[in-house]
Amino acid sequence: MKINLAFSPCPNDTFIFDAIVNKKIDIEGLDFNIILADIEQLNKWSFQNIYDVTKLSYFAYTKSCNNYKILNSGSALGQGCGPILVKKPGANITYESRIAIPGEYTTANFLLSVAYPNLKNKYSVMFSDIEKLVLDEKYDAGVIIHENRFTYKEKGLEKVQDLGEVWSVDTGLPIPLGGIAISRDLDNKIQHQVDRIIKRSLEYSINNNILSDYIKNNAQEIDEDIIRSHIDLYVNEFSLSLGDIGKSAINKVFEKLGIKHNDIYLDDVY
Repeated sequence: MKINLAFSPCPNDTFIFDAIVNKKIDIEGLDFNIILADIEQLNKWSFQNIYDVTKLSYFAYTKSCNNYKILNSGSALGQGCGPILVKKPGANITYESRIAIPGEYTTANFLLSVAYPNLKNKYSVMFSDIEKLVLDEKYDAGVIIHENRFTYKEKGLEKVQDLGEVWSVDTGLPIPLGGIAISRDLDNKIQHQVDRIIKRSLEYSINNNILSDYIKNNAQEIDEDIIRSHIDLYVNEFSLSLGDIGKSAINKVFEKLGIKHNDIYLDDVY
């Protein structure tokens, strides 16, 4: 059976899926068709239920939960560290400031709204362009994600706030950045099979602890220490299994948005 699997080229995703893409593990006879795209594009596609299995932002998931269920494996949850609001030294941030964000439906934008609800002038741009756009004063500040959290200082920017810290202090929960969702149209047995294979793929990468060419070639930054730091930050116990705490963090996003939800996680048995 062919499974269309979409995820981003960021290191934590390629680390998780490397063993599937390059057939380093038993994929149980499934044929995975791989699609790589920016997280905001993946979010928009999820609203249309285009791909069988997709990475998406948990903020976007609140708008596509009728199409997908969240798999137990493959999530990116932070521990006190998340997207960072940055600016040039000396710049002042007011409610009128122009803020570059990595997408309207990203969890980064959601966390910005939680921390700074009065910031209304937000503009969606490609995440990899945000540092330069702020440095060039096209925008007063920007929210950076992925590997950029390790490069903004050396490029001459300064942190206004780690938005993940605000979330963690407010909720006492990990930061639910993104997860892997599977189409409700697929048979329950297939849903569990895919979840099992993703966990096996991640376990392979963890046990072998190497940066494959596939991971490095798709990363935005070429420095291996930066790639490794990014993986270490967002591939953790919640990536292997959401557990009750991980699910509580995701539920909190729905709660803060005032959205009721039901049956959004892959069931435990089949």
